[in-house]
Amino acid sequence: MPKKESAGKTVRVTLVRSPIGYTKDQKATVLALGLRHMHQTVEHKDTPALRGMLSKVIHLLKIEE
Repeated sequence: MPKKESAGKTVRVTLVRSPIGYTKDQKATVLALGLRHMHQTVEHKDTPALRGMLSKVIHLLKIEE
């Protein structure tokens, strides 16, 4: 049953710093998260793949569970 509970969790991600001046892979990660503009917020399901992406660009984001 724990899988069903974790599948329902979402994470709100907000871009608070510009990716300008950072590496291409960090810019690509921000775009892959669906963030195009400053202070834009998106919601994603909480998965290990998402956590890996967030850890790459944690310095540019605000994350709310």
